[in-house]
Amino acid sequence: MISGSIVALVTPMDQSGSVDWDSLAQLVEMHVEKKTDAIVAVGTTGESATLDMAEHTAVIKFVTERAGGRVPVIAGTGANCTREAIELTQSAKKAGADACLLVSPYYNKPTQEGLYQHHKAVAEAVAIPQMLYNVPGRTAVDMLPETVGRLAGLSNIVAIKEATGDLERGRQVLDICADSISVYSGDDATAVELILMGAKGNISVTANVAPLQMSEMCAAALAGDTEKARAINAQLAEVHQNLFVESNPIPVKWALAEMGLIPPYLRLPLTELSSQHHDLLRATLQSSGLL
Repeated sequence: MISGSIVALVTPMDQSGSVDWDSLAQLVEMHVEKKTDAIVAVGTTGESATLDMAEHTAVIKFVTERAGGRVPVIAGTGANCTREAIELTQSAKKAGADACLLVSPYYNKPTQEGLYQHHKAVAEAVAIPQMLYNVPGRTAVDMLPETVGRLAGLSNIVAIKEATGDLERGRQVLDICADSISVYSGDDATAVELILMGAKGNISVTANVAPLQMSEMCAAALAGDTEKARAINAQLAEVHQNLFVESNPIPVKWALAEMGLIPPYLRLPLTELSSQHHDLLRATLQSSGLL
């Protein structure tokens, strides 16, 4: 399975709200050049909630083709409807994705048994490597380590993105599952420590704006170079924090626009970063050497 820094890629959009394909192509090239280890297309940061089915599949196919096998592409294919998640996962496989990332069903708040049955159904329906994604702050449901352990017994469930930011939770998941599936951090601020505990890498928002630094940080942590990994992390600490002054991906898309990499637009109901945060985020980028 993949290890290292995995960017949760934004989906650039133009002023009309349509996908900006030229900017998306340039971002893929940047990540290949800056040694990002893999790309997640159409995850939360890629505004998966507001892309329709055709757009969702088109972005995955486009990113996969642009990557051209130089880096693996993981397709975000989760949904709160099991049938829809199966359909998205089938489309991603057809589009050439290397694996799929499936967020826990959101809003309808399934039980632990419901979470198990949902992921089991997708795993049995589509023969592609699948990564669980636990992010209770977004979904209003928490996949417990015991449920992850049950799902780890299914052959094509190969990993989990653990995005609680709780290192004790991460340790529990590692203790239960590390021998059967790969564990990844989904929280930039705690990623180094989770990797040092045994995680295989980090699925990152920060990597959108600091791809080379995040690649080097994850590589150092994976190599057991604690001093180097923590030093890079300290340099990026304010970036990790301030990319969440408003809901992701609002700040990171503003930051990328400030860096001249994409237009600043999002799709409603998300709106551009409030002006009160502009100076803070600009100063953060400058002090971190990113602007």
